[in-house]
Amino acid sequence: MVLRVENLYKSFKDNPVLKNVSFQLQAGEILAIIGPSGAGKTTILRCVNNLTNCDRGTIEVDGMYLCRDDGSRSIYAKQDEMLQIRKKLGLVFQNFNLFPHMSVMQNIVEAPINVFGTPREDAFKKANELLKMLGLTDKADSYPFELSGGQKQRVAIARACALNPKVMCLDEPTSALDPELREGIALTIEDLAKEGIGILLITHDMAFAKRVAHRVIFIDDGKIIEGSSKEEFFGNIEDNRIRKFMAL
Repeated sequence: MVLRVENLYKSFKDNPVLKNVSFQLQAGEILAIIGPSGAGKTTILRCVNNLTNCDRGTIEVDGMYLCRDDGSRSIYAKQDEMLQIRKKLGLVFQNFNLFPHMSVMQNIVEAPINVFGTPREDAFKKANELLKMLGLTDKADSYPFELSGGQKQRVAIARACALNPKVMCLDEPTSALDPELREGIALTIEDLAKEGIGILLITHDMAFAKRVAHRVIFIDDGKIIEGSSKEEFFGNIEDNRIRKFMAL
């Protein structure tokens, strides 16, 4: 198990956004979280990546506690421990968030060298391996404005993989891509899973979830309504909320 989320609660002011959310992610597993807009999907991703603090609950990443519930609130890891936990997490934003003034190579090595203290030689070696794996070797010196949407997505994935994460989080990875590019991203995600990385995938794209996921969780109004294998989820939809969402 590379990720455990247990009894997660989060409110913004008086608005409960997550209500007792629990799930686990195994190494090499692709878990898709689906649901309507405003259901809490992105908030889960933000809590897991320590971009938003949860109110209650436990988040464990590869055996280390990002936060632990003490019965009344979540107690977060100390700064030195948090840095180690952050190395175990990779995040690809919906809009990629590449640095526009940096080349592809610079985008990939920036955090390892300047945030986590990775030796330059090691950072560049890893970056070159990732570029080769993702078919971007010839784009190392290019800038984001020179790349297609699919290429930007792969650079964002390479950047997230630069620290050898145990968990990769992807927020709507196909939203900015033409349909013909989605298969390439699906193959990339599957390759990452084969390397033993746990994939946490947030998506509205039902066809994409059905294509790549091993398990599917449906969330609505901050609560998990259904969680099962892909085959069970898409093969026997009984809940009216899921039926309504699937019909959209």
